[in-house]
Amino acid sequence: MNPFIEGAILGLTLSVLFGPALFALIQTSIHRGFASGCLLALGVFFSDLTLVFLCFIGAIQILSNDYNRLFFGIISGIILIVYGIVTFSRKFQLDSDGNGIDEKKPRWITFMLKGYFLNIANPFVWLFWMGITVGITSSYGDENRLSIYFFSGALFTIFATDIIKVYIAKKIKRFLRPENVKKVNKIVGIILAFFGIVLIGRALIYHFHLI
Repeated sequence: MNPFIEGAILGLTLSVLFGPALFALIQTSIHRGFASGCLLALGVFFSDLTLVFLCFIGAIQILSNDYNRLFFGIISGIILIVYGIVTFSRKFQLDSDGNGIDEKKPRWITFMLKGYFLNIANPFVWLFWMGITVGITSSYGDENRLSIYFFSGALFTIFATDIIKVYIAKKIKRFLRPENVKKVNKIVGIILAFFGIVLIGRALIYHFHLI
């Protein structure tokens, strides 16, 4: 099978998995609009691209150390918990269409950085790309060109499906009242904090072999 198509299949598989970046993508699209959601998706894309690059040069192997994995898991969990609390407690003013009203609107780079760091803060995304990279490089050997085709297909598909999610969220917003948009923000905040707690719990369980 063509490496690009194989990568696209992997991208489709990854795109249906639930994670903190997915819920942030939906929340941003509903509250901030289509363009802001696309910028956040672009940030997620660049974070995945960064991780694939780090996998190739071997820097990501730092997670093979148990203490590093524990430290990274706890820090990542705290980041998600804090972000979830901020999202839950932040007060938004909405117009009749459910769009955010701010005295000072965030710059475009804010949404890209939000997507970038929210995705890259998840250690399981790191481990996923590390496992995929090891498998692909083992399969293709010295054929780096084929590996590039594979990851191009995977990353392009993930980005394309994220844009589709943004578009769907934009359509859903038309049927939501402003009060419901505020509830979405609170729900997303709870989910993000929950993911943070899970990350810390899993890091501790894995390190101390509690199960």
